[in-house]
Amino acid sequence: MILLAVFSLFALPHAAAQNVPTTGKIPTARSVSPTRPALRVGQIGNGIRLDGRLDEPEWEKADSITNLTQIEPTEGGKPTGRTVVKVLADSQQLFFGIVADDPDPSAIVAFDVRRDAYLRDEDNIRIVLDPFLDGRSGVVFAVNPNGARYDALVIRRGEGENSDWDQIWDAKAVRTGHGWSVEIWIPVRSLTFKPGLRQWGFNVERRIQRLQETDRWASPRRDYNFDQTSRAGLLSELPDFRVGLGLSVKPFVTGSRGKPAPTAGIVTHGEPGIDLTQRIGTNVQATLTVNTDFGETEVDARQTNLTRFPLFFPEKRAFFVQGSDIFDFGLGLGRELIPFFTRRIGLLEGRKIDINAGGKVNGRIGNTNFGGLLVRTGSVSGLTPANTLGVVRIKQNVLTESSAGFIATFGDPMGRDRSWLAGPDFTYQTSHFLGDKNLLVGAWGLAMGREGTTGSKSAFGIEAAFPNELWDVNLNFKHLGDGFDPSLGFVPRPGTNQVSWRGAYSPRPGWSFVRQLFFEFEGSVVTGVDGSLQSWEVFTAPLNLRLESGDGFEFNIIPQGEGLDEPFEVSDGVTIQPGRYDFLRYRLEGRFASKRPLSGQVTWRFGDFFDGTLNQIEITSVWTPARLFAFDLTAEIDAGRLPEGNFTERLFLGRIRMNFSPDLELSSFIQYDNTSNVLASNTRLRWTFRPVGDLIVVYNHAVSDKPLDRLRFESNKLIIKIGYEVRL
Repeated sequence: MILLAVFSLFALPHAAAQNVPTTGKIPTARSVSPTRPALRVGQIGNGIRLDGRLDEPEWEKADSITNLTQIEPTEGGKPTGRTVVKVLADSQQLFFGIVADDPDPSAIVAFDVRRDAYLRDEDNIRIVLDPFLDGRSGVVFAVNPNGARYDALVIRRGEGENSDWDQIWDAKAVRTGHGWSVEIWIPVRSLTFKPGLRQWGFNVERRIQRLQETDRWASPRRDYNFDQTSRAGLLSELPDFRVGLGLSVKPFVTGSRGKPAPTAGIVTHGEPGIDLTQRIGTNVQATLTVNTDFGETEVDARQTNLTRFPLFFPEKRAFFVQGSDIFDFGLGLGRELIPFFTRRIGLLEGRKIDINAGGKVNGRIGNTNFGGLLVRTGSVSGLTPANTLGVVRIKQNVLTESSAGFIATFGDPMGRDRSWLAGPDFTYQTSHFLGDKNLLVGAWGLAMGREGTTGSKSAFGIEAAFPNELWDVNLNFKHLGDGFDPSLGFVPRPGTNQVSWRGAYSPRPGWSFVRQLFFEFEGSVVTGVDGSLQSWEVFTAPLNLRLESGDGFEFNIIPQGEGLDEPFEVSDGVTIQPGRYDFLRYRLEGRFASKRPLSGQVTWRFGDFFDGTLNQIEITSVWTPARLFAFDLTAEIDAGRLPEGNFTERLFLGRIRMNFSPDLELSSFIQYDNTSNVLASNTRLRWTFRPVGDLIVVYNHAVSDKPLDRLRFESNKLIIKIGYEVRL
């Protein structure tokens, strides 16, 4: 693995030089403000029993955060319940202990028990760590009163999270007569961090869902996202952490059996694989995977598509998600351009391509963030030869919160020669604009090449954003050349100039039942590179309110237009002819707060559509009758009436979950749409029998009601995977 070796040789001397126990003055980062609050870390003595009770003597001696500050519903207000936070550590692990008092413990909202549950709609405690103290990166851990766990990478400089990131850690929560408490255990081997650093960025936040209340420790301001680690406090007096040899070995065995098609025979497959991770110092991590299998990854949720452009599906495969924040590129690209889209690797034209081996290295040395990935995929007769694909990303921290970087990719999933992409990006970011506001300004540029391509093979863009509580404003421009089609990228609309804007004013009127109003004005204009109009849209929200109960209501008016240069088949057998179309659409939406066992959302979009009409109804609901069971349902019906023909598209997604504990979950995801006429189920059992060991059993089954309007077998597959990680 040439790329892996180059990065290792580059990183090793620097990491080794920095990984020296320090004495005397605690090192600090230049971005650290002397006004940041700090919590001293206590020492672990005879050991902590992870039971959620904080009854060991070490907890009694530890320094404490004695309460948080309310930011919702009253910024700067006193919390309804007291929250006490303590932290203990030794050379190999950290323990976080939190006591969450509640004046009415019987009203605590906690439904989920499973791992990686979306906990923001329940009572929960969230912590964010910035182990490099750079104010640009971080990791998030959250726990609810049932002990359900959630972890994520901080992405887009604190503007979002990647919840598909998973690490080894554990937590236990317990209900008390005064509320609830939780202990969180995080081994330092699960984190990368700046060597010798005696303080990390740290913040903690608590949600009391029935009151729609949020309390925070550092920077309790609505203008600042919790994930903005530049506004976090500090964990101080950290010990000298040790990672041993830094080698993690995770062998696994995967076996599968099933029929891939109605007329096919039974196919049985099984083979071992291995994931190796080597820490280079404490701040760089290299990973090697052999015979990689992602059969246990949950299937994509189906989507309806009434546009001319491809749909976006997120990456869920663990190998590509780990360290993915390093590869974030540019400001304001959204889903209109992703220069390195990992779903181009191992997936081609809806078919799985074997990944024979892959290597990745990522980390931070000083103010330099870097990552590299190299993958060798197998060949598929008649589709693609074996290919080598890769990416290199370097990002330099500059100023206080800003960065400048470069990305380059190489290789083509279809085996086309001389395929590459490269370009720089720069983002200026500050949370001190006009004293205490957020401001971002970014610019980026890319060029690509591949044998046989023609036209302009470059792209560039700029965005200015003012994302704050009362006013949220941005302006974005992107130019994508008519020949810009990177092999490892996602570009749904090449050959366009795209201008978009957003203005949102979100006052809090102080009414007895309304918490906040949202007045929004957004829009976009897309033209061809020759200036011809392709699409335009204006989104307005004359009425959008959130009630004190957490429920909400919204009404939108959305004029829009499309310019078609060629026929557009919007649904099977319904083709809209070329021409200019301007039409007016509306949207009504009701949201029901998730503090109840039954919650959900109803959305009705209606109005003109090209030269006809389109009604779209979408219903999402979550019913949790007991801690053990949960039922999710999404139903969407799109009914179009056009001169060219009528169509009705239906999509149904259902999920049944049995949550025995955070470490044992059985779920079944069922999907049906009348475009494919396939009813498919994805049933998964995941048992984490040790924090370092998993057993995963997956059964996929699909039937179709075509062509005779009766169910007919399509395919099935049983997958069993067991893996156990050994850390040295």
